[in-house]
Amino acid sequence: MKKAMWIALATAPLLALAACSSGPDVRAMQDPSANFASYQTFGFENPLGTDKAGYQSIVSQHLKSAAQREMEARGYRYDAANPHLLVNFNATLNDKMRVDSYPAPVMAGGYYGFRAGLYQPWPMYANQTEVTQYQEGTLTIDVVDAAKKQLVWEGTVTKSISSSDTKNVPAALDSAVSAAFAKFPTPRAAAAPK
Repeated sequence: MKKAMWIALATAPLLALAACSSGPDVRAMQDPSANFASYQTFGFENPLGTDKAGYQSIVSQHLKSAAQREMEARGYRYDAANPHLLVNFNATLNDKMRVDSYPAPVMAGGYYGFRAGLYQPWPMYANQTEVTQYQEGTLTIDVVDAAKKQLVWEGTVTKSISSSDTKNVPAALDSAVSAAFAKFPTPRAAAAPK
């Protein structure tokens, strides 16, 4: 019984940490007056927000490939010369700190630790604090009406970066783009009455 209690108390911080990093936070906003059914083609902003120093980054190449797949899956056609919609990306990586505090039992000493705390009316507790440093990535995808030069949709994905994300950056970027576009209004959904 006592061993099970210690195991439960020892794993509580790990479970709390796992719950915090369960998945990305995905948010989307759209212009309510935009008629997504009227758009047929898309292209990419030049230069992209993820490009620096006059050249296209590898991150931008992966983002473009994933976004093109998502847009084409929604019935849009890629047109670099005269697109109805322009897609742009912005990405940031920030160092963060998480502070978790939880009660932990404090056992009173016994005779050489023998049966320590067993005869107390209830266990004593003290707050234990755990500080975790991590990185948080944020990807923002903008979709702009090319003729009006007006933002019509924006998807933002925020996620704690894991070691598997850093080992396989293309897969992590692909997953973030897919998560954002899951909230993109398809032409049929945008035209449907509410």
